[in-house]
Amino acid sequence: MDRVAVRGLRARGHHGVFEHERAEGQLFVVDVDMAVDTRAAAAGDELAKTVHYGVVAEEVHAIVTGQPVDLIETLAQRIADQCLSHDAVREVEVVVHKPEAPITVPFDDVTITIKRSRS
Repeated sequence: MDRVAVRGLRARGHHGVFEHERAEGQLFVVDVDMAVDTRAAAAGDELAKTVHYGVVAEEVHAIVTGQPVDLIETLAQRIADQCLSHDAVREVEVVVHKPEAPITVPFDDVTITIKRSRS
């Protein structure tokens, strides 16, 4: 399988288990890496035979800025489900970064990485 990726998508969301996370919101960064067979698209130079990464980026942004969830695991699953709703996507790896997580010690980032495929 070939890979189509969108990396470093930034959006402000209101996810988290603490009230201040829900009220104030924070930055989330998302990477999606989708397994797609791009041979037919390349042979015919046809966008309809691959995944439109611009559309995927908008959908991921809408999920991050949309309905709040407690866990970044849930957020990652919602993003994976949306990516897999595109016919061309056979598998997706989603990384959700939460660089402003409420941790009391110095840290660079908190991430969840999930990989999902069509059943």
